[in-house]
Amino acid sequence: MHLRLTAQAVADLVGGRLVGSGEVIVEGVAPLDDAGAAHLSYLSGASYLPAFRKSSASVVLIPPGFESTTGGPPTRIVVDDPRRAFVDLLAHFHTEPEPPPAGVDPTARLGAEVIMGEGVSVGPFAVLATRVRLGNRVRIGPGVVLESDVEVGDDSTLRPRVVCCSGTRLGARVIVQAGTVIGERGFGYISGGTGGHHPIPHIGGCRIEDDVEIGSNVCIDRGTLGDTVIGKGTKIDNLVHIAHNVQIGEHCLIMGSVAIAGSAKVGDWVTLAGQVGVRDHVSVGDRVRAAAQTGIAGDIAPGQDISGFPARPNRDFLRSQAVLHRLVPLARRLEDLARETDPNG
Repeated sequence: MHLRLTAQAVADLVGGRLVGSGEVIVEGVAPLDDAGAAHLSYLSGASYLPAFRKSSASVVLIPPGFESTTGGPPTRIVVDDPRRAFVDLLAHFHTEPEPPPAGVDPTARLGAEVIMGEGVSVGPFAVLATRVRLGNRVRIGPGVVLESDVEVGDDSTLRPRVVCCSGTRLGARVIVQAGTVIGERGFGYISGGTGGHHPIPHIGGCRIEDDVEIGSNVCIDRGTLGDTVIGKGTKIDNLVHIAHNVQIGEHCLIMGSVAIAGSAKVGDWVTLAGQVGVRDHVSVGDRVRAAAQTGIAGDIAPGQDISGFPARPNRDFLRSQAVLHRLVPLARRLEDLARETDPNG
């Protein structure tokens, strides 16, 4: 269905203050630089004013203090948090596909003693091994493999080709995107002697708590003895590797290409930006925020913003980078002086 809203209707939906005509029509959403004549967009701060002034959007959500900005779309809606209001409005312009109907596709394979709750959907060519337990309204996508004794909680969704190995337990409302593998054996070997590298058995499990979201092509290894644990509400981006026995707390944000080595402990509300590496057996305190490409090689106390390799407080890292930048011309001057004073030069 094609949705059309007036600017006044949008303002009413977000509880904002309208500046300009309330009759302007909105038919879709787009970023400032791509917005057309019937699009809603948002301005999050002064750094985006050049794009705002060039934008063709019909209506823009703006923060307080920007309502009189020269240039840009004349119809504006003033809200405290434009980005959050914009996200809230996306549901009005984008309809999620209808969930698959309850039932088991005839091509799926179910082992002995599988237990399924009410309203479960199992897609084509999915494989559920012995003693798999699915809660109510679970959605299993095409080609998903659940090995023996896997448990999936109520209202969870596993997208196509997800693999959950034996001993994996997923809580309620967990979302796992396509191609992710949970609970496979970790990378552990004893080296030396005859025969080269001898694999260490991994007999632990993998526990994913409620409201966790896991992106595509993520690998979360099972524990060697105990469980690998992902705390409730944590969100994990694509292409992340979480090794055996890792303990991740609640409501963390783990960005793309992060690697967390075995037995590391990550506290609650931690943010690890893209390509962060965490060494094995280290502890990262609550509410730590690590900038992209940070290398965490030792314990980090709670509440710090860190960056660099090895990781250190972000302010210290930025100062060291500034010093290095200033040293370059000094080094060049020293080289020039050395050449000028060298009698053989």
